[in-house]
Amino acid sequence: MAVGQHSRAGRKAQNQDFHGACVPTGPLLQTKGVAVALADGIGSSAVSQIASAAAVRGFLDDYYGTSEAWSVRRAGQRVLEATNSWLHAQSQRTDARFDRDRGYVCTFSALVFKGREAHLLHVGDTRVYRVHPQALEQLSEDHRVRVSSTETYLGRALGAGPAVEIDYRSWDTEPGEVYLLATDGVWEHVDAAAVRAALVAHPDDLDAAASVLADTALARGSDDNLTVQLVRVLALPAADAHPLGAQRAALQWPPPLQARATFEGYTLVRELHTSARSQVWLAIDEATGRQVALKTPAAELREHPALLDRFLLEEWIARRIDSPHVLKPCATDRPRTHLHVAMEYVEGQTLSQWMTDHPAPDLDTVRDLLGQIAKGLQAFHRKEMLHQDLRPENLMLDRTGTVRLIDFGSVHVAGLTEGTVAARPDAITGSLQYTAPEYFTGGAGTPQSELFSLAVLGYQMLTGHLPYGLQVPRVRTPADARRLRYVPLRERRPDLPAWLDAVLRRALHPDPARRQEALSEFVHDLHAPGASYLGHRAPPLVERNPVVFWQTLSAVLGATCLVLLGLRLTGH
Repeated sequence: MAVGQHSRAGRKAQNQDFHGACVPTGPLLQTKGVAVALADGIGSSAVSQIASAAAVRGFLDDYYGTSEAWSVRRAGQRVLEATNSWLHAQSQRTDARFDRDRGYVCTFSALVFKGREAHLLHVGDTRVYRVHPQALEQLSEDHRVRVSSTETYLGRALGAGPAVEIDYRSWDTEPGEVYLLATDGVWEHVDAAAVRAALVAHPDDLDAAASVLADTALARGSDDNLTVQLVRVLALPAADAHPLGAQRAALQWPPPLQARATFEGYTLVRELHTSARSQVWLAIDEATGRQVALKTPAAELREHPALLDRFLLEEWIARRIDSPHVLKPCATDRPRTHLHVAMEYVEGQTLSQWMTDHPAPDLDTVRDLLGQIAKGLQAFHRKEMLHQDLRPENLMLDRTGTVRLIDFGSVHVAGLTEGTVAARPDAITGSLQYTAPEYFTGGAGTPQSELFSLAVLGYQMLTGHLPYGLQVPRVRTPADARRLRYVPLRERRPDLPAWLDAVLRRALHPDPARRQEALSEFVHDLHAPGASYLGHRAPPLVERNPVVFWQTLSAVLGATCLVLLGLRLTGH
């Protein structure tokens, strides 16, 4: 990126605009991107310049302090919502609480360039343009309310109220594109020809080009503060670039391992698990004596860099989630030479093994397990992640009965896939029989999709069967999803209450919009069902199983016909 900026008071005594840019290096450049921002104070306020400075400085500081797992939209909007609350609180402490035009209020626009995409965050009447050879394409919307042909007022701004709505949009960028951010003191007085002339005059000095545009606005009669930012996209990362690609490239392939061998400061004890993706060993950390689960990539992954990046991603994810129900990484300060990850070793059994040992568990036990799993999933969702592979083999119960989610190879991280061709949340990466129907119809995965998978587990723990059998993986269209036939819980466990069947049926609805709105609502319903569930009656047989209904009806009609025929033949 190349960035040029210029700001001056113009004909006013004080400059109430503020601007800034941040071009980080290292990992932050990949995980958070390049950010440029500007804010414009309102002339009626004597403290509006403080609001502008706080908005820009706060955004550029706090945005880069948000979770690397968050998307630009979530991170940017959270930061601006906090800034808005602070500005509004400052106004409430002064006389400005009776007149917002005298308070800590400003307009704001920011562009974040991350990966191969640009992201716009905007409120107010500062403007963002994409510069074309003969035109300026306005990307932001002016939040001004027009009263008459000559009178308007600002309809939305930072600090104007206790809450604020932030506009957001994103798009793919191309090398060579130029973007212009400007306050109204500039954009009201310059056009595409003026912008093009400034860029032609100073093709390699965007600061100078921005200064020329301020000069032009001033010469054309602007009586406001003048702030301009110009951004040129010089080059884009590879479409399949991954934030962990550099780390992976710097590590060597692990040698063949065997029990009692020493590897990266660990002594291998025994092999725990082998799959197509990895080999897991029980090992002892020689520095601490602690048992760890040491994972190395399978030989089949050697020619697949994208899969190796996802292998390293497991530890990256674990380091950013703090929950007793999510597997933790083993912290070590030792330099790493070979590809491997070290996670905590959980002594216990998988949920699959537990279900074999408990074919008909009581409801309280299942409720407790589902509640623990839900807490683990919520820890992912707070970081804007989806686990995407919730199945019995990926859940461990330790000796105290605590459940942990393990194996993060299919996790979707919103903040790492923006602007890349990495796996989207609607890619099917988990076990098909536990995957929600919307994945099979091309829909996007959401927390409601994880709710479906959790409810499948609950149903299976109680009955030993899947609620739709093997129907879900065959779904290809929305019509297929609507034809799914749920097998009522009480057909397999008549000892369980009817309301429980209603709660599970809702969580397992093929339409995600018909499920509970959140995991917490589902868990609450399992413990304290509302009147709608308690008044639930089992649906008639014709709805539950139309085939059995018509077969039964046909059998009854056939038997009736035989009886009537017999009576006729005997003369009765």
